[in-house]
Formats: sequence, C-alpha cells, structure tokens
Amino acid sequence: MADAVTYASPPAVEARLGRVFTPSEFGSCILLLQDAAVMIDALAPNAAASAKAVVSCRVVARVMADTGAQGAAVPMGATQGSMSAMGYSQSWTVGSGGSAGELYLSRMDRRLLGMGTKIGSYSPTQELAAKAPPEVWQ
Repeated sequence: MADAVTYASPPAVEARLGRVFTPSEFGSCILLLQDAAVMIDALAPNAAASAKAVVSCRVVARVMADTGAQGAAVPMGATQGSMSAMGYSQSWTVGSGGSAGELYLSRMDRRLLGMGTKIGSYSPTQELAAKAPPEVWQ
C-alpha cells in the first residue's frame, strides 16, 4: 500500500507550536496530517501546494495544542476561559466557529485554499424556474 499523502510534516507542526512532540504525539500528528490532507483534497483539490501545507499545519496544530503536554494550555479557538490553582478548576468556552479536539477548517484556512467563505444552497426547482416560459411569471 502506498504511503498516505500529507502536505506538512510533524516537525513543521512542532515548529508552529514551539515544542517537541513525545513519540506518541508524533504518531498522532502523522495520522492527523493524513486526515487533514484528505479534508483539503475533498474541498479544494486545486489549491496551491504552499497553501495546502500551511493549512495542514494550522489544522493539526489546533488539535495538538488542545491535547498538548504543556499542562494548562488554553485551547485554540476558546473564546472565554478561567483557571484556578488550588481549587483545581478550569473551564473553557469554545466559540461557535471552533471546535475542541477535531479537525476543522477556519475561515482563514478556507481563504488560503481559495474557497472563500460564502455558504450557498441549491434547489432542484431553480432549473425549472429558469426554463419556464415568461408567461408563467406574469
């Protein structure tokens, strides 16, 4: 079986996060980079290779930062947070545009891939309306 495609490497994600991964994290990072490549190829197969590399790093760094070994790291995407010391309390609020622990493309990621941020819809009746004679609309 051929190696799965990735657009970035674990050392690139380590550099983005500013820390060295444990062997377990390194293996997880490889799998996450493969998953990110599948997501990117499904949504923007014709994007520039450099954009795919940057987006792969960003997507995986969000997950790896959330699960990092640095203890009380603030999850990326958190809009609010609180922390206590001796009472062992910690809480985070993740905004509606973010997620904790899963791969997702942010608005900036989509822009980098040339996708924009527009959300559209399609109705099969649109084709019927376009083909209808003008007297139908009078």
